[in-house]
Amino acid sequence: MAQKGKEEKQSVSRVAIYPGSFDPITYGHIDIVERSLEIFDTVIVAIAYDTSKNALFTVKERMETVKAVFAHVPNVVVDSFKGLLVHYVENTNAKVIIRGLRATSDFEYEFHMASMNRSLNPHLDTVFMMTSKDYFFVSSRTIKEVASLGGAVEGLVPDSSPNGCDRNSGSPLQKRKRWAGTTEQ
Repeated sequence: MAQKGKEEKQSVSRVAIYPGSFDPITYGHIDIVERSLEIFDTVIVAIAYDTSKNALFTVKERMETVKAVFAHVPNVVVDSFKGLLVHYVENTNAKVIIRGLRATSDFEYEFHMASMNRSLNPHLDTVFMMTSKDYFFVSSRTIKEVASLGGAVEGLVPDSSPNGCDRNSGSPLQKRKRWAGTTEQ
């Protein structure tokens, strides 16, 4: 009897959602997704339409980039959502939200959000994952700032880019830098 219950549990797919702006996706984000796949069967990278942030890339560009990064990983699903995350989660098979933590300063904000999400949906849990020591200082906001000032961001963000851009034609980040009036590439 106990064996049957164990088999039934194993047949249930463990789905988690990793929400964020991913503007742009960084190696820190990629690290969290890859490590999450060691725990969950499927990870949905859910890109938020966030009107409170000044987006460098459109949601479509961000989705294309994330899809390109994880093209070789069949159990990563890339999607987007508007509105409350808990409403989006209710339309999926997920019961867990994944959040990456870089430093203790992230914890206070993330704990508050996890508590609110749990208040809105008591069946929803949040798993906090510490980012790798190699990427704890990397954030999308910092990447955008460094790039806009002409700094190098290689090794912090993937070379994959939307619309078939490659190193020779310039990544969208480089294109945005040029668009913003930065002359260095």
